[in-house]
Amino acid sequence: MLRIKGGTVLLPSDGLQRTDLVLRDGMIDRVGAADAGMALNVSGLLVLPGIVDLHGDAFERQLQPRPGVSFPADLALRDTESQLLANGITTAFHGVTLSWEPGLRSLPAWQALLDALQANRWTCDMRVHLRWEAFNLDAEETALADIAAGRVHLLAFNDHTLSIVRKLKHPVDGAKYSARAGITMDAFRALADRVAARADDVPAAQQRVAAAARRAGLPMASHDDNSISSRNHFRTLGARICEFPITEDVAHAAAAAGDFVAMHARHQRPHFHAVAVAGADFDFSRLVREYFHQRIADGAHRDHRRNRHAAPAAATANTACRVACRSRRRLSSGR
Repeated sequence: MLRIKGGTVLLPSDGLQRTDLVLRDGMIDRVGAADAGMALNVSGLLVLPGIVDLHGDAFERQLQPRPGVSFPADLALRDTESQLLANGITTAFHGVTLSWEPGLRSLPAWQALLDALQANRWTCDMRVHLRWEAFNLDAEETALADIAAGRVHLLAFNDHTLSIVRKLKHPVDGAKYSARAGITMDAFRALADRVAARADDVPAAQQRVAAAARRAGLPMASHDDNSISSRNHFRTLGARICEFPITEDVAHAAAAAGDFVAMHARHQRPHFHAVAVAGADFDFSRLVREYFHQRIADGAHRDHRRNRHAAPAAATANTACRVACRSRRRLSSGR
């Protein structure tokens, strides 16, 4: 038995309270003053639920800190785990893009990362958020097999291909894609054109991937919805998470339909998604994705300083509701 004493504890109904937590067998036994067990004095500190990071990209920096420099997946994940835990993130859904691009987001990179996750024991609960790139038809069988095998915990529908094709017309914008892939700009442009030519086959593939996710009971998201019709389409596939909507109209429509709306940790890139600028006006869970793990924890504490007594749990409570982490949402007995 372990007693965490002297801290300010975030409670589900009472907000921040000075009290103790008693842990037994890895669970919260009770909340309140107690004398039994070994004591850990945390006076002056906040005691909060572990943060659930629904969409983390930061692990990519450990895999490839710069173009042409790569590290093995198991080593990169150990560094990533240390950063996650240091910032209070105890459940992390790594946003792993399965794309047609060579290099960092390729099929071999996907397989290496999932194998490394399974081959090691981790303190942080690290899960896989499959960012399925719509035009990656050649990897469909792998995606379906990994979903069926339980190696995927959240599915998101991505569609960056046509945007990439447009950006490749500009040397500066396009250079980051060819550098990340480790091939020349001309080779990358030719590959992107071949992939984009298969647009007619994309809808059926999305249907098949969505059906596999439904059979596996996975939560699903659509990424960067830029229109209400797009959000409505993905809802029909079973995707009830609207991830980073591009406009306020889409965000409001999704919320009105009962969808969960996921946003970047606030104001890191306010120019990128219009709704992020007005995020404070919406009753959405905002703190679910960052390129730096520190920003999620910092954002929660910024909200706390603005007198939102439950805000430090925003990164956990609402995201957890949608992605089957209910036991981690709050500090209460039996959790």
